[in-house]
Amino acid sequence: MSSTPLDEIPKIREVLRKSFRNGVARPIAWRRHQLHQLARMVQENAEIFAQSLADDLGRPRQEAFMAEIGAVIDKVLICAEKLDEWTKSATVEVPDWQKSWSPTIHKGSKGTVLIIVPWNYPMILSLQPLCGAISAGCCAVVKVSEFAPNYGGLLARLLPKYLDQSTYRVVLGAVPEATKLLELQFFYTGNGRVARIVSAAAAKHLTPLTLELGGKSPVIVDGTFDIALAAKRILWGKINNAGQICVAPDFVLVLREKQEELAAALKAACDSFYPEGALNSTSISRIVSDAHHKRLKRLLERTKGQIVFGGRTNEKKGFEPTVVKNVTGTDSLMEEYERSFAFFDFLTCDREIFGPILPLVPVDSVEDAIEFINSHDHPLVLYAFTEDEETKRTLVETTMSGNLIFNDTFGQLSGLLVLLIRSSVSDPSTLAVNEIPFGGVGASGYGRQHLKYSYENFSYERGCIDVPKSAEPTLGMRYPPYTEETTGFFTSTSLQAKIPDTPHTNGNGHAHY
Repeated sequence: MSSTPLDEIPKIREVLRKSFRNGVARPIAWRRHQLHQLARMVQENAEIFAQSLADDLGRPRQEAFMAEIGAVIDKVLICAEKLDEWTKSATVEVPDWQKSWSPTIHKGSKGTVLIIVPWNYPMILSLQPLCGAISAGCCAVVKVSEFAPNYGGLLARLLPKYLDQSTYRVVLGAVPEATKLLELQFFYTGNGRVARIVSAAAAKHLTPLTLELGGKSPVIVDGTFDIALAAKRILWGKINNAGQICVAPDFVLVLREKQEELAAALKAACDSFYPEGALNSTSISRIVSDAHHKRLKRLLERTKGQIVFGGRTNEKKGFEPTVVKNVTGTDSLMEEYERSFAFFDFLTCDREIFGPILPLVPVDSVEDAIEFINSHDHPLVLYAFTEDEETKRTLVETTMSGNLIFNDTFGQLSGLLVLLIRSSVSDPSTLAVNEIPFGGVGASGYGRQHLKYSYENFSYERGCIDVPKSAEPTLGMRYPPYTEETTGFFTSTSLQAKIPDTPHTNGNGHAHY
């Protein structure tokens, strides 16, 4: 993969900004055509996209289609179908005396967008935000990770054949190229340390910023949900891309008396997934680099927990799914480490295991699990396997996370479900949960994506009124010179407004300690 010449980047930026100013991306029909072209690019080149992901990540063909290729096509087509609905201006309900002002909310495009893409899911994490940018009428640069060189090179070759190059471009390279680009609007998926660098660059230009980061996404298992099924679903979430995804279950907080049962069920699930052993299987990805492979091995070597199964590796950067029990909150597998790798090294979340190692952390109660979660940074997703409705209610009310998923993993990533149910459901989008937003809170990021939420990420609501001359009698009181009569006009309504009585609750008007 050859890098984009540095002196070309300002020229690319100027071309895109000029196109935006000239309204090239504004017409809805034009946006729809670009979206159809994006879907067509993926559909017509699906096999070589799958091969590029295999070459970069060792990704199994099924995972490539399940998590990226099929998901992109479905999302893009839905966006194209929904454009008229999403972009439609909305009238606002106002008092009768203001109705002649025609108050309206228009949907505007934010401008020229920079999408910085990580290596772990390079296709969905480049084309999903690009789809949102196109839908919103933005121009965009896609900066692909240098750690996914085959995908990046393929995208750079194909995109000009399908999309308008005056509005959408691909930039290849590493730190110098990324640094040169940091004057555009940003959509960034990756680790918190790099996100701080991106945020600082954005602040210099008051540039809107979306950060989809990560954190250690926990799982709670209270024993009320079927343990065998919970284990199967948890392990499936962990082994996708060999655990190298920001929503992978990072650790399991399991009631102490259920730990052994869960460990045995996880072993049975792993045996069923990989009957010949994971290192001999073509159904699991490899670790992305030697450095990342060594980091995971060092983490495992330092743990004070007991390995239930797994832990073996090979020279091809293979790593077996590994479950470790009796892990404590201070174990090496639980530390919130800051990587010492170079700027933009992995573009992944910097507090996660980010590999196929799953610690089991025994707790005495669900309350203890909640206390543990609340004492750490808010995760991108909190998973809980429970049939107890009171536990569900408590988790909704007393925890914070980007998403909260009960009794499954990855359910918030709608693309993973679409292909699974296409053969048995006439409208797969009805079970794909496309309607819920995806994104973090606090240290796990801010901003939302997925379909309409991606569109909203790159657009803004622009309030508009058109005040007619006939409204002047109503407005007369606002002009100087001010008199007791004109001042009284503005004080009479608000100061005489009736404030409803509400039932007394303990502490009203007093500080809580």
